[in-house]
Amino acid sequence: MFRLIKYCFLLALSAICLIAPAQNKLLTPEEMMTNPALYPSQLRNLQWIGNTNEFTFTSAKGIIKGSTSTKDRDTLLRLSNFNNGMENLNLEKIKRCPAITWISNTAFYFTSNHQIIRYDLLTKKFESVNTFNEKAENEDIENNTLAIAYTIDNNLYISSKGKETAITDDTDKGIVNGSERVHRNEWGISKGTFWSPKGNLLAFYRMDETMVADYPLVNINTRIATVENTKYPMAGEKSHQVTVGVYNLNTKSTIFLKTGEPADQFLTNITWSPDEKRIYIAVLNREQNHLWLNEYDAENGKFIKTLFEETSDKYVEPLHGLYFLKNKPAFFVWQSQRDGYNHLYLYDVSGRLVKQLTKGNWTVMEMIGFNEKETKLFYLSTQDSPIEQQIYALDMKSGKTRKLSSASGTHSAFLSANGNFVIDQYSNYTTASEYRLMDANGKELQTILENKNPLQDYKLGKTSVFTLKSKDGSDLYCRMIKPVDFDSTKKYPVFIYVYGGPHSQMVNNSWLADGGLFLNYMAEKGYLVFTMDNHGTSNRGLAFEQAIFRNLGTIEVDDQMLGVKYLKTLPYADTTRFGLDGWSYGGFMTISLMLKNPGVFKCATAGGPVIDWKYYEVMYGERYMDTPQENPQGYENACLLNYVDNLKGKLLIMHGTIDNTVVWQNSLMFLKKCVDKGKQVDYFVYPDHEHNVRGPQRAHLIHKIEDYHNQNQ
Repeated sequence: MFRLIKYCFLLALSAICLIAPAQNKLLTPEEMMTNPALYPSQLRNLQWIGNTNEFTFTSAKGIIKGSTSTKDRDTLLRLSNFNNGMENLNLEKIKRCPAITWISNTAFYFTSNHQIIRYDLLTKKFESVNTFNEKAENEDIENNTLAIAYTIDNNLYISSKGKETAITDDTDKGIVNGSERVHRNEWGISKGTFWSPKGNLLAFYRMDETMVADYPLVNINTRIATVENTKYPMAGEKSHQVTVGVYNLNTKSTIFLKTGEPADQFLTNITWSPDEKRIYIAVLNREQNHLWLNEYDAENGKFIKTLFEETSDKYVEPLHGLYFLKNKPAFFVWQSQRDGYNHLYLYDVSGRLVKQLTKGNWTVMEMIGFNEKETKLFYLSTQDSPIEQQIYALDMKSGKTRKLSSASGTHSAFLSANGNFVIDQYSNYTTASEYRLMDANGKELQTILENKNPLQDYKLGKTSVFTLKSKDGSDLYCRMIKPVDFDSTKKYPVFIYVYGGPHSQMVNNSWLADGGLFLNYMAEKGYLVFTMDNHGTSNRGLAFEQAIFRNLGTIEVDDQMLGVKYLKTLPYADTTRFGLDGWSYGGFMTISLMLKNPGVFKCATAGGPVIDWKYYEVMYGERYMDTPQENPQGYENACLLNYVDNLKGKLLIMHGTIDNTVVWQNSLMFLKKCVDKGKQVDYFVYPDHEHNVRGPQRAHLIHKIEDYHNQNQ
């Protein structure tokens, strides 16, 4: 049952944390929140210069330039150069070098003082080319014209050459234009505006929430507390309605795409055609089991055709737009999980499937791009291992793939515009962060940033990664961090950190095995720290992920209890002192585990927990549970209010008072049920915090969790 699979790339488990006898510093929550030196080094603002073989990144010294032909580094501009430019433009000085964006081989822009400033290496001049409103949010700069789209409150604006134009003028706050929060950021949506390739047109989301119920959030900072409503469409209730507008900068007019009925469908993955004449949208029904990839006329908004459809007996989840080939703009790459794993498919604009480009029982994590002739396609995938992310190149003609990255671990890639070079950033169990330059065949040319262990002076527990077998034979990946100064003859309390929900992977081959400083801090405090990725988590294929469909909190709990059963076999685990911790879906899992297995866990801390999925929002909730009307038994089984009688042990629930993701009502209803049933439960709120506790105050949260387990385990 508990077959441990050790990985050959671990070398020896004792090497994972690179601990030396002289290392005696200990982590503190305050330092974890304020000292950036505890975290792996990064090349800030790394990017290639136009179509050249040179690249830049930003350091404390300034803008640093590197090249594929030499290991030498040049300083292009220092902070003093930027501030001389600011002074010449009569602008306020800046305190650090800004993030820049290259728009040609010689020019870049950056923003400062609500201005877009262009710099050219040839003229060595700073030029303010545009200004925008200081109230602007959701800024989106067009790289050709340096016009900028942005929102103020619920309306959309464009500023070009310093002139602001209002694109929308909706007075009802229930109508929101150009916002990134449309469809609550599901389906890969990260912004609400979409510039056409040449910058002549701007597509944007218009979200009508007027039919969605107001949900009250309380502002305690007024003399008499005031209600600040937000729109929160709960599962099974009325959802918002979205349309897509297209503004023409030349005609100063707006049209709306005729996306049709029903109005509460989801519009995702908006993509412009290379010639700016058409817009493609992945239209998803509210049930999320039927997708239409539709083409619309950008001039008049008319529906042209459906290129293809995708269906599922559970759900379809489109996360990526179309990727058009530059040399053959009648062809595009589409990402889909239709065969059980996310893969790449080549289509033409008629909707004809040319061929499936990648295939196998592994997941394409990201499409990176093509080389200049588009004969080679670069991508990241889990082909080597579900807990690794490696760089691959696909020969478009032969279909053969080649692995480019050499080190084990989790990689990301920065591809040069001509596709001849790749900057590979990676980490693994023993590597905090390293950047290597290689050619398109994977030949390493130079190390741009060498690995440095930021925790070399700190005492850490030994980390191991292994698998347990689930009931269906699947591998369940686990991470264990043993206490500092571990003694196998002693018994240690167990701290089980759980998330367990979709779009998560807690265990992988990255720095600290993705355990982070908090979990290593708990090991420092004498806990045996354990985490498992159960069914429902990501990067294992649809069958593994969709096993939880319509029955959240069932198979995930069963999987986690296999981990508990394994922990009980360890002679150094104190089986009378098991504790749980989790936030959000992890809060739901924490309380589920405690209530469905009474007496196993001595204490638990749960933050922002979903208690009853009917109180969760439409997009996420209905994807995994359908509606309460369609799946009453599933909602009933998952509702933690029904298990309060089983509560044994100490439970602390924490919640932000203005949480607009998992609304406060969830944990308050649980408290009410505990009072009704005569069950004691501890509770702590974080005033003015949303779904998580961020910033310096997170140190308070860490101490709160630690103290509760110290007192009750």
